[in-house]
Amino acid sequence: MINTSDLNQFNVLHEIDITSLWGLFEHCAIRNLDKGDVLLSKGDVNHTMFFVLLGSLSVHLDSPDSEPVAFVEGGQTVGELSVIDAAPVSAYVVAAEPLRLMSVEEDTFWRLIHASHEFAANMLLLLVQRMRSTNKTVSQTTVQKKQFERDALFDRLTGLHNRRWLDKELPRIAQRSHFDNCPICVLMTDIDHFKHFNDTYGHLSGDKVLATVAKTLQKNVRPLDMVARYGGEEFIVILTNTDIHGAKIAAERIRKSVSEISLVLDSGDSPQVTISIGAAQFFPQNNSTMVIDRADEALYNAKNNGRNRVECWQK
Repeated sequence: MINTSDLNQFNVLHEIDITSLWGLFEHCAIRNLDKGDVLLSKGDVNHTMFFVLLGSLSVHLDSPDSEPVAFVEGGQTVGELSVIDAAPVSAYVVAAEPLRLMSVEEDTFWRLIHASHEFAANMLLLLVQRMRSTNKTVSQTTVQKKQFERDALFDRLTGLHNRRWLDKELPRIAQRSHFDNCPICVLMTDIDHFKHFNDTYGHLSGDKVLATVAKTLQKNVRPLDMVARYGGEEFIVILTNTDIHGAKIAAERIRKSVSEISLVLDSGDSPQVTISIGAAQFFPQNNSTMVIDRADEALYNAKNNGRNRVECWQK
């Protein structure tokens, strides 16, 4: 059995003379659940509003064992939405701990609505609060989604576009270039002796080098050119409206700028940083994979020929 003091904790009964409605409440069933018991299952039809008298419930979207997305504590209610709209339950509701509930069946619920203006107003306020909470959650989820999408396309260390972005965008950039009849070149860039640098100075210093080289690359290209981190210590520069001769000039400028970096590590050491660059031009019959392979082949030649130099792939 319950008494009026058990119901004073519920906001949905705020400013209501519970004794005036006691005839509707006194016959409501009391249920006890053990931890892990499922009160409501996703997809089921529900005709009951539950008042949580003691304990708490957890709400799960995918399964009763999935990560909970919300909790319903003592003094709160659950199940009223499916009573109102007669739609299937949208989530799993599980006892998070031993639980005591009062069950208000559908016919009693509507009698409460008709018998008490205050109960109807409180229920409307409850639904508005839940709607606002849902809208806030949707807004936060949208912001998070945009952040995740950005993180998926950018390298966190350098701030440059990453390999995923490159694989997606380079074919489109090349196609547009061919359509506009404008040449486009790719520079494959690699930091010389980077493994030895990491072994000597540590990975934190290596990260500093990567970030510094990335910034230098960005400073030495035009606004319409693009720079991406290809992976590890390799970067790719996409030079728009540039043939192989212009690409070699741009690559030499970039190589020289990197070699002039004044890098001071936390240890006080000032190692010189150099890069090797391989350049290749897109042609109508080429795809992006082929051009990257050619730029990589030119980079291989640059390294074999002494590093800190530029080589161009030739037909």
